[in-house]
Order: sequence, then structure tokens, then C-alpha cells
Amino acid sequence: MSDELDQVFVYHQATKHNFHAFARGPGTLDWVTQPDPFRRYQGAPLVELEKVAPGGYPLYYPALLGGHVPPAPLDHHSLSQLLFDSLALSAWKQAGGESWALRVNPSSGNLHPTEGYLICGPVEELCKVPAVCHYAPKEHALEIRAQFPLETWQALTAELPANTLLVGLTSIHWREAWKYGERAFRYCQHDVGHAIAALSIAAAGLGWQASLLDDLGTEQLANLLGVNDPQGGGAEPEHPDCVLAIYPQGEICRTLGLPGAVLDSFAALDWQGTPNQMSPGHVDWSIIVDVAAATIKPPTGGVYDSKAPGERSEVADRDEPLQPVSTAVSLRQIIRQRRSAVAMDGRTGISRDALFDILYKTLPGATPFPTNALPWPPCIHLVLFVHRIQDLEEPGLYLLVRASTAQEALQKAMKDEFVWQKPGGCPADMGLYRLMAGDARAVSMQLSCQQAIASDGCFSLGMLADFDVSLGRYGAWFYPRLFWESGAIGQALYLAAEAAGLRGTGIGCFFDDPVHTQLALDLQTLQYQSLYHFTIGGPVEDIRLTTLPAYSDQ
Repeated sequence: MSDELDQVFVYHQATKHNFHAFARGPGTLDWVTQPDPFRRYQGAPLVELEKVAPGGYPLYYPALLGGHVPPAPLDHHSLSQLLFDSLALSAWKQAGGESWALRVNPSSGNLHPTEGYLICGPVEELCKVPAVCHYAPKEHALEIRAQFPLETWQALTAELPANTLLVGLTSIHWREAWKYGERAFRYCQHDVGHAIAALSIAAAGLGWQASLLDDLGTEQLANLLGVNDPQGGGAEPEHPDCVLAIYPQGEICRTLGLPGAVLDSFAALDWQGTPNQMSPGHVDWSIIVDVAAATIKPPTGGVYDSKAPGERSEVADRDEPLQPVSTAVSLRQIIRQRRSAVAMDGRTGISRDALFDILYKTLPGATPFPTNALPWPPCIHLVLFVHRIQDLEEPGLYLLVRASTAQEALQKAMKDEFVWQKPGGCPADMGLYRLMAGDARAVSMQLSCQQAIASDGCFSLGMLADFDVSLGRYGAWFYPRLFWESGAIGQALYLAAEAAGLRGTGIGCFFDDPVHTQLALDLQTLQYQSLYHFTIGGPVEDIRLTTLPAYSDQ
């Protein structure tokens, strides 16, 4: 085992919650050092984007299927729309004299460690020459950090489809660590996954698609995004996570990388703007620094071509959802109305077909957005605690196997008494199995840190990762990607819940090894690990809060 992989295992084990001890955190919140939720680059030119009008947008279901939306031209309007429907503010909430922003892309604790960057060629009304821009969601504007020659852009994108743009994502770990301490690195990675999926889904609404260029190394990303130097002033560093190529549907992206020599040249650009400092003081969570260093990715090539832990599901093409009650809802409505429920009503139920349709949205290749943005075969399976599903034979414990080759290993690793029965009416191409019948409400609440929201919904779930095999095959740098896949699944669940007239909530607080014990997984190994929990149901609205528009001119 490499030193880096050993450090990942040390971090993962040390940041588990258990019945008798939580992962180390701050204990109490220091409101004096609460991080600024918005990064800005003082001195960088600011270019305003359009607040896109609500009409003229594709429907939710056809857009996610792909091929139903003509590709939009790449211009100022479409770029505005892409960011407006992925990383922008969605609303403001107000209680008394306090107000806070919500965003299209969800975040643990609404802390938003994820920053977005646009790298593009010349775009009319935006930039006359190629540029690297930081996205400022509060203003819905771009800060131009650097400009570079057209020849460099052409060399950078020579192997990518025509009319490609690049979007990079970074994480400011301190934003999460301020509240969550050592477990924050996990939550930052969830948020990256949500943002990847949000960009993929917003691209689908434009007739575009997103592909993660995952051959790039961390240092190359830092050069491309201009975040390899905090530029003084005490600004908190940004960890470069990934970059996506976004291009018209129907085109084929034949590479997961960018030319190394061209990427290296970005380090010498004239970078503009000084990043603001988030907090006047900080707590040093050294284990986060260590795991971030251990998961630094080298440049790679072709690592996902063979010997994968699973295979992409081969699912039948469907032009209609299994539950057709909400086919007329627009994609933008679903995207921008998405909220995280704070409580469930404990009464609402849904039909069996609605459950199947929600789960179908998480399957690789099923819609195909957003999972087609990820280049690796699926590593995450869903353990469901089913509570209130009409026409389903029995409530209880279920498992959705998201890679067809994974069932045998999962069945061998779990309890012998699990029955592994497909529920009646389940589509033949969906690997959903009932493991055990019974009332799962109490155990789901207990495992999710005693939170009633896990038992009061229609169902809740845990995301179970092929853990040690995936890390052993790819390396320590793949650890964040397991959380990215979990976050992408979470984003698909959020939108599917909204389309079904429900609401979802991601749950980062759960008791890790007790989840594994519930499934009789061997605690002496890390073969499978639960990485993220989620719940869907009828929401209870907090009437004490007032909702305000995301932007004053809307």
C-alpha cells in the first residue's frame, strides 16, 4: 500500500461518526470567524451576465434523455443561462433581521466551498480574446482573471469538439471545516459532485453535454485555473478539483485530457485580481491538509479503459418516464425551485412507479444526464430504507445495484438471510432487490444520527461505495471521486424528487460502521463504505422564513 493510500484510509477511518463518538469538530461555532460565502477577486474586471427569463425552456424529462433539445449557439446568452441554471443563486431566505442566499447547486450546511471558473475562446459581449474567468454567483457575473492568445486556446482545445468551453471547479476547504471540522473534506467532495451534476443538467437544457476531463493532474488544474498561489493577503487557498468540457450534444469528446505543455504555459499568464479573505481567523485541521495532499492527482491516460470495478448499466432507452404525471414541468422550474427539506411530514407516500422512476434517474446511461459526465464505471450502490410506497409489496430494506457485474460480490459480502427478491413491477433493466421486509423507520433514523427526517419521508437511502477495490485499482487520488459520484447521484435525486412533487435532502451526518453492521459487512475490511445518505418525502415548510428573489432585478 502506498503512503498516500494509507493516509486516505487513516483519514476515512478517523472521520467516521459512531454511536459513542463523532468525528472531531469545532464543538461550538465561532461566529466571529464565519467564512464569507462569496469569493471575489479585487481588481479583476467584472462582466455582467444575463438574468435569464423564465420562458422558452425545455421540459424536464425530454431534456435529461438527450437528443431532444437543439444545441444552442455558444454566445453571451447561452453562457449566462448555463451558469444561471447551475452555480447561481436560486433565492434568498430571511428570518427577522438575518438573510442568507440559496444556490442552484446544494451544499452541506449551505456553506458552499465550491468555486466555479470559465475558460473559453472569444465570445461576443463577453471577451474579445480567450480568457479565464471566475464566476461570482452573488452578482451573476464573471471576473476576468487572465487573457491569453487565440493560438493558445486553439492548441488547448485541438482534440476537443468544436464550440467547446471549459468549466473548472475548486474547493475552499475552510468554508466547510469552520462548521464540520475534520469530516469537512468529505462534504467538500459531495459538493463538487453536486456541482458537476448541476453543470451537466444545465448543459442538457441547452442541447449541450459535459464530460469530466479526468486525465489532468492537480498541478495542471491549478495552472489552468490560476489557483496555485493564494497571492498573499491571507486569502484561504483553493484546492483545484476538476475541469469539464462542455460542448454540443451529438459531438464526441475523444479525450479526457488537455495538452500538458499548453497547460504549463498558463502559470506564466498575467493573473488579475486579489482574492478576498474569508475569515479573520482559522482552525488548522491538519488531517484535512494531509488527505488533500495524499489525493493530489498526477496526469494520467486511459485509466478507465479496462479492469473497472463495475460496468456501465445497459438500460433500455425510454422516451417517457415510468411515472408520467409531471412530464409537462420545465427543466428550469425544477432546477431553480430545488430546495433541501428541513423536515418531512411523516404522512406523504408515493406510488411504486414513482419510486422506480426516481431511482431510474440515478442509473448510468438511463437518462443519460447527469451520470454521463463521469468517465469511470459506477462505483456507488443505493441501500434503501423504504417507508411509504404504495403498491410495493412490503416496506423494508432494499438495494439498488448500479453496476450489473457488482451483484455477486455484494450478495457474498452481506447477510446470508437477505432474500434478494425483485419487487413486483420493477423494470427488468433495474437491479433493485428487496433484502429484508419490515418497518425500517426506526433504524433509518438511528443510522442517520437520530434525525427524524430519515424516517419521516417516503424513503431514505445510503450510498454504498466499492471502496478498497476502486482505490486499489486507481490510487489514492480516486478517493474524492467516490464522493463526486455520490454527490452527482444526490443531485439527480433532488431534481427527480421535485418533479414528483416531493422534496429531498442530502444527509452527511450518519453513523458509518453501524450502517455497515446493518448489512453484515466485515468491519475489518474497507470493501464497501457508506459515503452519503439521502431522504425524499413530503416537506414541512418553515413558515417563519420569508423567500425573496435571487436577484433584485428579477
